This record gives sequence, structure tokens and C-alpha cells, in this order.
Amino acid sequence: MILLRWCIYTPDSERSFLLDVFLQNLSILQLHPREAFATEEIRPPATSALRAEPTEEPNLCENQCRPSGSEALPRGIVQDKSNFQMESLGGNPGRKKAVRPSKSLLAIPVGIKQKAVVDKLVAKFPASNFVVMLFHYDGVVDGWRDLKWSDRAIHVAVRDQTKWWFAKRFLHPDVVAEYEYIFLWDEDIEVDSFDPLEYLRIVRREGLEISQPALDRRSQIHHRLTARARNVDVHRRFYKTSGHGRCNGNSTGPPCTGWVEMMVPVFSRAAWRCAWHMIQNDLIYAWGMDFKLGYCAQGDRRRNVGVVDSQYVLHRGIPTLGDGGKPQVSASAADRLAVRQRSYTELKLFNRRWKEAVAEDGCWTDPYPDPATTG
Repeated sequence: MILLRWCIYTPDSERSFLLDVFLQNLSILQLHPREAFATEEIRPPATSALRAEPTEEPNLCENQCRPSGSEALPRGIVQDKSNFQMESLGGNPGRKKAVRPSKSLLAIPVGIKQKAVVDKLVAKFPASNFVVMLFHYDGVVDGWRDLKWSDRAIHVAVRDQTKWWFAKRFLHPDVVAEYEYIFLWDEDIEVDSFDPLEYLRIVRREGLEISQPALDRRSQIHHRLTARARNVDVHRRFYKTSGHGRCNGNSTGPPCTGWVEMMVPVFSRAAWRCAWHMIQNDLIYAWGMDFKLGYCAQGDRRRNVGVVDSQYVLHRGIPTLGDGGKPQVSASAADRLAVRQRSYTELKLFNRRWKEAVAEDGCWTDPYPDPATTG
């Protein structure tokens, strides 16, 4: 009875096999009943035993990685990245577009007073390789319309804001994910000795995730690491050979190695995704963040952060943030002092937040446990 009941719930291909087994055992029982009970035990084949308890198939729809907020949408319709590519109003959106070459992004905070310098700077960056984005901190946009590259640039105008305020709000990593490198530069930069394509060739070759062009020695230089070294393409650290300077053979961190200044940084796509998260929403001068950028180097900051000497720029160091973005009014000493005081306050706040975050995050391991020699 047990064997016959089993056959009812088995596939046809196995049912005939089981029936043959049953008949064979039945003939044994008829011919040798005592021996059969002594030596034979009727059991279903092992392959059928596996089917006795059907297993539950996994749910392929569970644990799918979907961007937050898109769970109510069919998966294929979700576009979680964007860019600054301009589209024709009358073009056919269904037409297959040619594959665009990989581009990088040049983003600059600008005021109309520095128009001539910015024009010369942007003209160095080929349109086929770079998208240009201007952050107008004085609110003046129409004054740039006569420049031949202005129509292809992205213009964002918000008065009295800094480069890092703009970057936090308009350069989200998902928006700039298609760009290979992010150039986040100040406006007062002279580029007579700079070729952006050659610069990127060197950066790729050297594997630099965070970099900057070296500073011409006539520039306003805050840390000696960023000054141009002659007869080399790239350097990654600075030694002070005499005196009691902060950088020596035992220096393993910024500003002696793994360091760039904040006026002309260049980030890889991956490094910018990390750096963007580090920018504090309410701290607009980013003081203190430069000492931590090495954590975003996608590996060893002593190797992946560097200064490109053969492509260098001149930093003019023209104060622009203390005048409230007013084109015709010079900044007063009081305005400059207020900017400086807030910068120092932000430095203290950022360092305090970093220490608190480290203390609270029990899962985070510091890849640079030894404190940098910072004097």
C-alpha cells in the first residue's frame, strides 16, 4: 500500500519503474515468503526520496539592490545617474546617439572682475574633452555672454557663496559620475605653462587619484610641497634638508606627503565621491579638509596623491570672498578679517567633528594610525 500510494504522486517516468520493482518483490513474496521477509525490505529508490518533501524555490525578487526611493518603479526604468550634457529641444530622443568620448569637468567660482583671467583659463580646456561649469558668486551671468565658450558652459548663480558651498550642492557624485576627473579650481589661476590633456596623461600614468598642478614659485604658496620641483614630472613628498622644519625623513602624512592645496585640486571620479561626502554642509571654507583628503585616495595616500611639476600654474592669490561679490566695491579690512575669523572657526569645528566621528564609529579602522608630523 505504501509503495502504490507513493507511485500515485510520482512522475510517469518513475511510476513504471516503481511498478516493476513492486511486481518483482511481489513475486518474491509469493515464491519465498519467509525468506523474503527475512532478507528484503521494500524501500523507494533514493532519487524519489528526495522528492518526498518539495523544497521552496528562492525568491529572485528579494534582496535586489535598488536605489533608495526607486522601489515603486520597474527596475529597467530607473536612471540613477546624470550629467551636464545639453540636449536639443527639437531632436529625436529615440535616435541612437553616438558614444560620447570620456570627458572631465572644470568647475570654477567666478566673479565678473576676474573675467579676463577666467576666459584665458577656460580657453585652455578643449570643448571635446571638458565640460565647463561656472559658479557665479556675484550673481552676474549676462556679462559673460560675449565669450565664445559661454553658451556651452553651465552657469549657476547664487550670490555671496564659496566654491565648497557650490560643490556640495551642485556636484553630487551621482550627477558627475560620467566625468573621469573633476577640476575644482579657483578663478585667479594663470595657465600659460599648463596643458590639461598632457596633465591628464601624466595623472593616469602615475595613478594619481587626487592631484594638483605644481605652483609656479611666484605664486602665493602656503605649503612647500606644492611648489614646483624642476626636472621631474611628479613629486609626492617634500623634505626640508636643513633647520627645524616640519617635513623630514620621518614625516609620513600631510602636509609633507599625501597632500594638495585647495585652490587647484583635481579628483578622480572615485576620489570625488569620497571627498563630496566629507564636505560639511554648513562649513563653507573647507579649512581642515585638506589634511583629510588622503583618506579619499583609494589606497595609499603616499602613492595616490601627488603634485604634477611639468604642468604648473601661477596662483595670483587675489582676495575675492571678502567683498560680498560686489563688482565695483573693494573689500574692507573688516570684511577680510571676518572671512579669516570664520575660516579658523570652521577649522576647529571640522577637526572636532572628525575626532567625535572617529570615537563614535566602532567599525572604522584608521589606515594611518600614526599621527602626521604637522609641527
